[in-house]
Amino acid sequence: MRDLVLGPIIVALAAYSLLHPWLGILGWTWVSIMNPHAYSWHLSSMPVAAAIAISILLGLLLTKDRRNFFLTRETTLLMLFMLWMCITLPFSFYFDQSFDLWNRVMKIDLMVLVAMVVLYSKKHITMLAWVLAGSIGFFGVKGGLFTLATGGRHMVWGPEGSYIGGNNELALALVMIIPLMRFLHLTTESVWIKRGLVLSMLLCAAAALGSQSRGAFLAIAAMVSVLWWRSNKKIAVAGLLVVAGVALLSFMPEQWWARMETIRTYEQDASATGRINAWWMAWNLAKANFFGGGFMIYMPDLFALYAPDPLDVHAAHSIYFMVLGEHGFVGFALFLLLWFFVWRSAGRLRIQGQALPQTQWLSHLGAMCQVSLAGYAVGGAFLSLSYYDLPYNILILVVLGCRWMDRKEWITEDAEQALKQAALDARNAKPALP
Repeated sequence: MRDLVLGPIIVALAAYSLLHPWLGILGWTWVSIMNPHAYSWHLSSMPVAAAIAISILLGLLLTKDRRNFFLTRETTLLMLFMLWMCITLPFSFYFDQSFDLWNRVMKIDLMVLVAMVVLYSKKHITMLAWVLAGSIGFFGVKGGLFTLATGGRHMVWGPEGSYIGGNNELALALVMIIPLMRFLHLTTESVWIKRGLVLSMLLCAAAALGSQSRGAFLAIAAMVSVLWWRSNKKIAVAGLLVVAGVALLSFMPEQWWARMETIRTYEQDASATGRINAWWMAWNLAKANFFGGGFMIYMPDLFALYAPDPLDVHAAHSIYFMVLGEHGFVGFALFLLLWFFVWRSAGRLRIQGQALPQTQWLSHLGAMCQVSLAGYAVGGAFLSLSYYDLPYNILILVVLGCRWMDRKEWITEDAEQALKQAALDARNAKPALP
């Protein structure tokens, strides 16, 4: 049954991508972020995302839809980071395994660049935010209900085989998507949609806590702090956050509290000490190898060479040390600089968007993207999500928002809307009586 439902939808998305690549990008984002085909019987083994991506690229050549080729500091840094990963690939310790991951990362980053070419309007930006919120929010609502129903005694997991299949990875994705839901809550006019988004945000927070991820807990704390700081009504917002926090934490069982307690006593936790050992390994490897070690460095022989404890083999579980070990200090600098500029551009949206009523929604977008990036910066310090799609989609939202504001696109969109309305009125007008 799932195949019968998803199959026609995916075929339709691929077909419409040939006619309207911007619609294909939204479909590709949905498939890439949510992995809906993973829940079907036959489509899970098919290259669904690749089929849509090929249609989008063909559509760029065949259609006359608007395309915007432009450079910003963010897009330039992203392309430099991609180029550097291409340079470091031949120096990988394990080339074959690294090539598979390199291929996956390049495809994601290419589609990120394509998205910034075919998306341009306020409608496109808002629809992308809805696709992201719906794709991750599905797991948040489902996981939140599961957490409340079971009293938080069981972990919440993501879709198997995806970037967010693990409980920790899903939790960080949920933390990052809550601010986007808040942006949609601030900009939508429907009362019922607002209520649905509030409920979804609470359930996503419950699911993130129900994952029992310590990194996600710290990310939530960082996100809440920035959200409170950005608020104009700090006392009221603080009260709401405290009430929501107490309500959610009251559902957590003793085992959850015991796990969170290990944040303070990390030196006694094997998982935490294993991660620190992997961080030292990545640091030592990067110092000894200018180009890093490639995408696959978490091997016993490399730990024997570079780790303080050669027998404790762990993944980096950190976006920072992951990039450092895999691509050296140059790649690490490009990675940090990329997200620093995205943060600055989101801050520009937040401040400059307040100037006009037409750009007020951009102020909300910039503020919430900064909240989301704060969660990624803190939670990502303990998780291996350096190349995950979601933060790069935040980058897309910020870059497109800045371009829309700088080009004063609301003037063009208002004029187009006026022309469409005039044409509609002319068609609907009754002929005058003689």
